[in-house]
Amino acid sequence: MASFVWDCLFCLLPSLLLFLLPLVLRKSRVCCWIRRAVRALGCRLWLIICLILELPVYRNTREWLTEVKPPEADILSRSGQTSDGFRLICKPTGLAKYLLQHCGSLAKPKLAAWPRGDPHLQTISSLLCGKHGDTIRFTRDHLLLKDGGIVALDWAVGTRPGDGGARRRWEGRKALGCFTSTPPVLLLIPQSWGGMTPHLKLLCHQAMLQGFYVVVFHHRGTAGSPLTTTRLTEFGDPADLEQAVVYVHSRHPSSVLLAVSEGSGSGVLLSYLGECGSSTYLTAAAAISPVLLGQMWFETVMPPIYRWGALFHRKLQLSRYATSFRGVLDVDRALSCSTLRDFEEALFCSSDQNDGAPQSPGGSVNPGSPSLRGLAPSVAWTLGERAYPPKDWQSYWWRNEPLRDADEVAVPVLCICSSDDPLLPPASTLPFSLFLNNPYFLLVLTDRGGHCGFSLEGREQTEEGEEMWSHITVLEYFRVVADFLKKDGASWTGPDELNSQTGSRSRMNTMAHRRKRGTVLRRLRPQQTEQSSMDDEDGGNFTWRRSYTR
Repeated sequence: MASFVWDCLFCLLPSLLLFLLPLVLRKSRVCCWIRRAVRALGCRLWLIICLILELPVYRNTREWLTEVKPPEADILSRSGQTSDGFRLICKPTGLAKYLLQHCGSLAKPKLAAWPRGDPHLQTISSLLCGKHGDTIRFTRDHLLLKDGGIVALDWAVGTRPGDGGARRRWEGRKALGCFTSTPPVLLLIPQSWGGMTPHLKLLCHQAMLQGFYVVVFHHRGTAGSPLTTTRLTEFGDPADLEQAVVYVHSRHPSSVLLAVSEGSGSGVLLSYLGECGSSTYLTAAAAISPVLLGQMWFETVMPPIYRWGALFHRKLQLSRYATSFRGVLDVDRALSCSTLRDFEEALFCSSDQNDGAPQSPGGSVNPGSPSLRGLAPSVAWTLGERAYPPKDWQSYWWRNEPLRDADEVAVPVLCICSSDDPLLPPASTLPFSLFLNNPYFLLVLTDRGGHCGFSLEGREQTEEGEEMWSHITVLEYFRVVADFLKKDGASWTGPDELNSQTGSRSRMNTMAHRRKRGTVLRRLRPQQTEQSSMDDEDGGNFTWRRSYTR
């Protein structure tokens, strides 16, 4: 009899467990314990995976953020609006205060926590995963450059099949409070290795839904554009972007022109802003996870999984044109490189080619001599020193460092960086003095976000899809800057009026100026913090009028 009872009990045990499990799970305390246990187990497993893949594990950096900057450098702390893990580091100008007052995304940010907030998961997701790639329709323009090269410009014309474009709902309105009734043009600059990442596609999607004309600038030889010259774009060479900006402005002369760079694409954007100064057609610019110090970025060892991914992408592009490049560089040496620095040096720094490069007595190249890169003399004259490869690694960065002419920038630039970015050097190496002394540069530093990630907590969804905090902040920043400049209209010159006064004269002398700058490129110069003309903390003399600098 006893054995029969035990047999029945064992047979009913699974059913009893299934009956008791829902009752147990109704207890909130039990559910909380289970979630904590699963979360702890997942965290341990992810830690093991990171150790196997040699990925850095980031600790909480909020304490570091509060210790690294003095109180006077932190606008958010001074105004009593400190956000958890966010810092706006800039000179306390009128624009910075106006931005804090009217940019809601800076007041209440809600970045995702682990696991969605893990820097590696965010970075890989932003570079490889996304769902908006097939919903955006582009039409491509091929722009012929002065040296015979070609760059591709992709214009976004729709968001879903059969849709006439999200821009229709904005017809007849003043988008973002800008100066004209025509929609503003947003120029997107991808990573230096080219291609549209899901992160950039999502920004393109959100911008279209907010009424922008969106155009994507592709570096020569990337994104399927033909390479018609044996010349690739150096990291900080803004010549191609400068001609693209002039073309985009000619297509929409009455629209406000804005620009956003992604990751290493900031190299050409920041160089362009510095070289053009006040003669640029851009009204404002932003850089998400920018490479501010190019040489340091290439010399800093990147985690293997990211390094090999970037190298594979770049070597794949080079191998496509290997036969054409064998006459001007050592292709086999470049394809055998194991670091980004060695690859960049093999691609652009050729002492063998440079030994025979004819130079003028002052050290600059003589454009009238035959070009060693197979360029015609007229093209070599147009390119100036860039017709010849630099003689060594230091010379390469002397003419390509993104911030070499930062003191000439004449439009507001917002940089969004994360202290747990796995692709960039440590946040402690950021050029804080630039943001503290130059009123045109503003830095938003977060404690998490990865590289071009910045996912929102709770997977916030709208009818347009998932939103990212960096996209919300950048687009809102453009609206606030436009409102600020419009209210300060007495001291602001509009884009068309400005360029009619100074732009044409500057562009007539652009190439002559570039030839002349061969030996006088300047590094970033420290600026004095007590310049009365640069400080309007107490309603001083600084205004946002563009002064002619080129």
